[in-house]
Amino acid sequence: MVILETHVASAWVDYNGHMNDAEYARVFSLAVEALMNRIGLDASGRERHGYTIYTLETHLCYRREAHEGQPLNVTLTLLDRDAKRLHAFFELRDEHDNLLATSEQMLIGIDSQAGRPAPFPTPIEASIATLPQANAGAWPELAGRTMGIRR
Repeated sequence: MVILETHVASAWVDYNGHMNDAEYARVFSLAVEALMNRIGLDASGRERHGYTIYTLETHLCYRREAHEGQPLNVTLTLLDRDAKRLHAFFELRDEHDNLLATSEQMLIGIDSQAGRPAPFPTPIEASIATLPQANAGAWPELAGRTMGIRR
């Protein structure tokens, strides 16, 4: 599911002539906002439900360079979920469907007034249930990776 479409802004290009590494994180952050909008946690939904989503952890993997003006899209697959957490996998692709980067994220639902984790409100949970979810044995190839020096 395409969750975000954008392009490489000129301000995102660094001294190497391609999108700076921090800007990949920006695009994935925008994808989380788009996900929140999709499930009913846009500004009015956050106010109505007194609820928001925080990012607990992220693992960003760079695969290819992106250049100024280049169209980008981000897809979403849920790897897992429970009453208050989403384990999400995002893929950043260019206009030719080349994989540019991935971001695996653990997101948590927060009761805005209490400032603490809380189960998703019922309408939000219903929206989450409609999102694409990977089967337990069929995660995307780059999901679930660990970082380390191979010896």
